[in-house]
Amino acid sequence: MRLQGKIIFISGATSGIGFASAQRAIAEGAFVVFSARNAEKIHLIQQQLGQQSLGFQCDHSCLKSQQSLIQQLNEKHFKFDSVFLNAGNVHHEQFGKWTEAAFDAVFNTNIKGPFFLLQDLMPLLNHECSIILCGSTSIHIALEQSSVYAASKIALRSLVKTLSRELLQHKIRFNLLSPGPTLTPALDKVASSEQVKIQLQNEIKNLVPIQRLADPTEIANAFIYLVSNESKFVIGTEILVDGGVANL
Repeated sequence: MRLQGKIIFISGATSGIGFASAQRAIAEGAFVVFSARNAEKIHLIQQQLGQQSLGFQCDHSCLKSQQSLIQQLNEKHFKFDSVFLNAGNVHHEQFGKWTEAAFDAVFNTNIKGPFFLLQDLMPLLNHECSIILCGSTSIHIALEQSSVYAASKIALRSLVKTLSRELLQHKIRFNLLSPGPTLTPALDKVASSEQVKIQLQNEIKNLVPIQRLADPTEIANAFIYLVSNESKFVIGTEILVDGGVANL
């Protein structure tokens, strides 16, 4: 029970990496507070995760929605030992076809939302809190159509370094967890049909040296390490769980 007694907040936890991370954290003894946009999904996930969890509705691209979340967390008197900002917008598009609205949607969810949520969460963080931001191996490779998405994620890499230094006196650790291609429902958002989805999966597999996509649990295993006391000497860095995409 590596997380016994810890209280952890996870954003975007109703599917994929966020859900797998919540499941693993609970299995290791933590109480998980989680958020997502869809109230119906929150209810279903709450039933699956059980009494060691509590879900809240929040659109992390909207600062007003996040402020409402903070108010609710304050009312419950939560103090967090770890925070995993996992909610993200994975929209990809060809250069020349981007609209301002699509650009803003990606940056609002992937960098603006996390930045201001961290500011508001500061009074709710316990001593030696571990904060993990969800990056992407895309920041290390020149993947077509990923220009805006990768730019938003590399901004998180910078944030991890600068905030680790700026908040040293608060004994808060920031780290970036960067998954490689992972089999999650996010693929449905970038594929227009099942045939396109299968074709996309095969193309993605060819990017990965070990020729497969990750299971969300494999990313969640790295998350458990970063929130546990085992990683107390890990700060301001990036952990790649990408099947060798960035380095081979």
